[in-house]
Amino acid sequence: MSASVRVAMWSGPRNISTAMMRAWENRGDTVVWDEPLYAFYLHRTGIDHPGADEVIAAGDTDWRSVVAALTGPVPGGKPVFFHKHMTHHMLEEVDRDWLAQVHNCFLIRDPREVIASYARTRPHVTVSDVGVLQQAEIFAHARRMAGATPLVLDSRDVLEDPRGMLMALCAALDVPFSEKMLSWPRGGRSSDGVWARYWYDAVRASDAFSPYVSKVHTLPRALEPLAEECEPCYRNLYEHRLLP
Repeated sequence: MSASVRVAMWSGPRNISTAMMRAWENRGDTVVWDEPLYAFYLHRTGIDHPGADEVIAAGDTDWRSVVAALTGPVPGGKPVFFHKHMTHHMLEEVDRDWLAQVHNCFLIRDPREVIASYARTRPHVTVSDVGVLQQAEIFAHARRMAGATPLVLDSRDVLEDPRGMLMALCAALDVPFSEKMLSWPRGGRSSDGVWARYWYDAVRASDAFSPYVSKVHTLPRALEPLAEECEPCYRNLYEHRLLP
């Protein structure tokens, strides 16, 4: 493993991104950053999210200084720096050149499951909320810059075989696999964003990755066109997914 490995994991909402952050933080050699661009995103868009004012006050609303911190010295001198990103936070004005300085990994989920889950808390779901189109754009940019296909993980694969998928991911990143990634203590973390009390109840109650259970059948019929709009982008990334 090199002196420092920076893993930028790009996910949409209602995925296993926070559980994945738990897995990496529990290694002990990794420092994590929970949604670095969230305060910037909320400040710039004015979108109504739970605790938006609190998130903005607690975070950095200047994407340039956020990027400088993401690519600067690793906090605590840890060998691994894990960034948990939401793809829709990466607004068009954010320069993409810094992606060349990190290992980009794309955590994907069937958009029908994402939308079905999202609609339970925010019934007015838009294509921008889902993050799949933004994920495809960031993937394409990272691919062009690297001249190689970035890593892609499908959440279903991870939930069905956590050990196999995490071993494969670590091998691809040239990071030693640790059994500590497979379970963690229940509860919150100081590394959780201030928005945790609105969104993290399930992961705070967890101590491992939950078994996969399909949610596709719960998608409201009225949101089927939205899922169909997202489907091609998801399938494009799915073709490149990492397997054990």
